[in-house]
Amino acid sequence: MSAMDDEPVRLLGDAALERSAVVANRAMNRERRLAGYGRELGIDVLGEIRERLARRDRVCWVDLCCGEGRALTEVALRLADEGLDARADLVGVDLVGHFAPAPPAVRLVTASVTAWEPGRPVDLVTCVHGLHYVGDKLGALARIASWLAPDGLAVASFDPGSVRLAGGAPAGRRLTAALRAAGLEYVSRRRRVVCRGRRDLDPPYRYLGADDRAGPNYTGQPAVDSYYEPRR
Repeated sequence: MSAMDDEPVRLLGDAALERSAVVANRAMNRERRLAGYGRELGIDVLGEIRERLARRDRVCWVDLCCGEGRALTEVALRLADEGLDARADLVGVDLVGHFAPAPPAVRLVTASVTAWEPGRPVDLVTCVHGLHYVGDKLGALARIASWLAPDGLAVASFDPGSVRLAGGAPAGRRLTAALRAAGLEYVSRRRRVVCRGRRDLDPPYRYLGADDRAGPNYTGQPAVDSYYEPRR
């Protein structure tokens, strides 16, 4: 249940949630550097981009909930040193939009992950801790999976404990089983979800709204619980 167990859960829609202080003013490592992506997501972002550039003319990396966008700048500068930056589309998306200065190869967009679209197939999508603050987390995962190129890769921090049924109980193993049945990988020890290649996901839940008073999650930061009901 919500952190305020003696009060009824107040579910917010997307517009109200995005105005919430928990979401709009979150302090979840907005200055995150590239090294953190290996630690949190278990991937070598620069290596993934280089490997794809060896096989095609252009590569697109989308970093959702990118904070200040410093990791994108690090990648752009490293690629520039190798003469590869002109072949990389590096896009950062963040709801808050307080970005650090970035080189021309980096495009930083102020937008919600529930509404933004890349407009082209994406080779790599990353999201470090961002889904903790999204209302329809399962809908966001479905959108991300639909963006991928046939050999694309998406990796995101994901806490199934923040996905709850209408009565307040966590969706739990049924949810992770549904994700795996849809072809995603869920790494429970690291709380991350992985999608390899474009997929059309149809989560077996209908989104009801989100609770911004859920309190701290496993990161120690206040987060958002998302409420669903099973589809009939």
